[in-house]
Amino acid sequence: MLRYALSLMLLSLFPFQQHSSTPGTPLAKNNSSKIQVALLLDTSNSMDGLIDQAKAQLWKMVNKLSDAKKQGQDVVMEIALYEYGNDGLERGEGYIRMVQAFGMDLDGVSEQLFKLKTNGGQEYCGWVIKDALADLKWSEDPNDLRIIVIAGNEPFDQGPEPFQQSCKDAAQKGISINTIHCGPYDEGERTHWKDGAILGNGRYMVINTDEKVIQIPTPYDKRIIELNESLNNTYIGYGRSGRDMKSRQMEQDANAYDYGVANMAQRATAKAKKSYNNAAWDLVDAYEADSTFVEDLKKEDLPENLQGKSEKELSQEIQKLSQERAALQKELLIVEAKMQEFIAEEQKKMATTQTLDNVLIEAIVEQAREKGFEL
Repeated sequence: MLRYALSLMLLSLFPFQQHSSTPGTPLAKNNSSKIQVALLLDTSNSMDGLIDQAKAQLWKMVNKLSDAKKQGQDVVMEIALYEYGNDGLERGEGYIRMVQAFGMDLDGVSEQLFKLKTNGGQEYCGWVIKDALADLKWSEDPNDLRIIVIAGNEPFDQGPEPFQQSCKDAAQKGISINTIHCGPYDEGERTHWKDGAILGNGRYMVINTDEKVIQIPTPYDKRIIELNESLNNTYIGYGRSGRDMKSRQMEQDANAYDYGVANMAQRATAKAKKSYNNAAWDLVDAYEADSTFVEDLKKEDLPENLQGKSEKELSQEIQKLSQERAALQKELLIVEAKMQEFIAEEQKKMATTQTLDNVLIEAIVEQAREKGFEL
């Protein structure tokens, strides 16, 4: 943790100039296949264990889905996040809040997930599914994988919006509903969690929110974290939000590290994948998306150490960083393969746990393969 604290201190010593323009969100290529996952999490009082499991295993899920390909091509992964069932939210809006819309900002998902707090409440599953269908920008390509994952523990039929209609509407749009009941299997059946999955052409699953996620340390974690620290040095923020987003990247490293070295290793290797894209604030990713991007940069868009460079010199500096990043990412992927092989062997010796990562990844992988995705 000290390393990440020191990094944040160093960032504060080299502030960026603020600029009125705000970087845009990087757009996916039009011909890219998509995996879209909307996570709807119950944040009522009894759900601390659910939120804790989600925090502990976000990067494991990201890593697994980031490896997906379709017809040999990389795919775009987008994650959205909702919370529901929290008394701190607006009653007139069903105690529901869209926390993060679909996009490629994975650090943003992590940041918002770590901000979630539980607090009493009425859990309206039908309503939050209806909102997710209406408010999110879902792909219109029927060959893309579009999934809603809703997790909670109260009866699925609570609230004024009938879950039957919401789930049928999703199925008609080709969006699958995976339901995760936080409690016994039979109880979830009696309280309609299984019915929701059946109507939504998805999977019904159960987890034990009191069970702790098992982190498996490997001999490769130390090297992965060393590579991650070098990788972070290749990210250079630009524009109004550049410095803040760079700090956020470091903070999400620290959040992952809080759950152990093994969890930090999962996040680090996820940063070697195409799905971890920060073109909205990072010079290297933005240049890779469009090299003419530097033509429109103003002096105040850049950190102080780059403000005196010509357009040609700036391009050369970015290209150098890009090459460094590519080499680091290549090594990360090689070491990751060894790490995952070690974890797979260790898991064979253990009993399967009913935690969010295990049931969720298994279901999504199966559904992705049914759609022709390769994992």
